[in-house]
Amino acid sequence: MTARSENDPTAADPTGPSAQAGGSGSGPFPGQDVPGDPAGAEQDLTVFPSEAFELDLARQEAAERTADLQRVSAEYANYRRRVDRDREQTVTQAKASVITDLMPILDDIERAGAHGDLTGSFKAVADKLTAGLTKLGLQQVGAEGDAFDPAQHEAVQFETSAEVSEPTVTSVFRRGYRLGDRLVRPAVVVVTGPAGDVAADPAPSA
Repeated sequence: MTARSENDPTAADPTGPSAQAGGSGSGPFPGQDVPGDPAGAEQDLTVFPSEAFELDLARQEAAERTADLQRVSAEYANYRRRVDRDREQTVTQAKASVITDLMPILDDIERAGAHGDLTGSFKAVADKLTAGLTKLGLQQVGAEGDAFDPAQHEAVQFETSAEVSEPTVTSVFRRGYRLGDRLVRPAVVVVTGPAGDVAADPAPSA
């Protein structure tokens, strides 16, 4: 046994094939990596193709759900605005309908006031009615001195004068009314324009 060991060149050679085959690892056993080895860490963080595909699919589904939620939120906001606008228009239309029915009474009240007959209990009732309609948003249209506006004035007569620089309402035959932005009834007026300003003559409304 001793003679063989002395004569065998590979028996005590630390660089022999056995030592080279088992010396690739740094662990206590041949080929074994120690914990925390960088090579092993890189292998643990490797993302396999199937996992990458599932991750991309999950991200795509999340983006689609987010887009759906944003679209639904926008549609609901538009619906709320449309409902609010329709409700406001319905209320305004109902008010305008009631006020239109009261126009003859308002005309009688104005004529009575112009003739000095608006007194006593009649005046008290008229004041309450006028105050209530004003509270609803009713506004008078057409007063002497106003600039002529064909959108809210109905001109039945046109005169000229050197005392005005633009077409001006100089007489009101019938008061007009508006409810907010809605014209309930135009004012019937006489318009006076600058002398020689024939082109500014507003044609009477039909």
